[in-house]
Amino acid sequence: MKSTDEDIKVLSRAVLSDAHTDAEQNLANARAKADEIRKLAMEQAAAERTRMIEKALVEAERVRSQAIATTQLKARTMQLEQREKLLESVFDAVQQKISTIQRSTDYKKTARLLLREALIQLGAKKAIIRADETTRKFLTQNAIDEVSKELQIQIQLGKPLKQGTGVIVETEDGHRQYDNTLETRLGRMQDTLRSPVYHILMGESL
Repeated sequence: MKSTDEDIKVLSRAVLSDAHTDAEQNLANARAKADEIRKLAMEQAAAERTRMIEKALVEAERVRSQAIATTQLKARTMQLEQREKLLESVFDAVQQKISTIQRSTDYKKTARLLLREALIQLGAKKAIIRADETTRKFLTQNAIDEVSKELQIQIQLGKPLKQGTGVIVETEDGHRQYDNTLETRLGRMQDTLRSPVYHILMGESL
């Protein structure tokens, strides 16, 4: 009987020892698994944090670049606006002084050149001339006859211009005309003149 009790005790101790060993092993495994999960979570968190930082840096750079571009664009726009205002003031001043050209000593020659150029641009065999009162004084019948003979065009003097300085020619039926007043000539030339005029205003060489 004693032997049986001893056997039971030995067996119990063995079972308890195995159970304890299994429990310790399971605990160790659980701890190892937990450590692995925690390590993986930390790695993932670090990776996510890195991605977020990189994303934030990219976004910050984009915003910075956009801000710089916007600032540069605004500065360029303001510069162009100032340039346009300056040029417009110059061209307006020239427009205001156009009539003074007629007081120059060579305006007689200018008037004939305006007429000749206008007739060539019109390209008609018969034309009617309209000019302001001052220009008409220089377009004498003799001057008109000379241009008519040179260009082989029949020319008729029409009503005086109420606006403009120079000459406008038109076909007999009035369907086509060519405006060669000094005001219109300046308007046609403005796009070409803008750059050189601006360089002169800025004190730059052409």
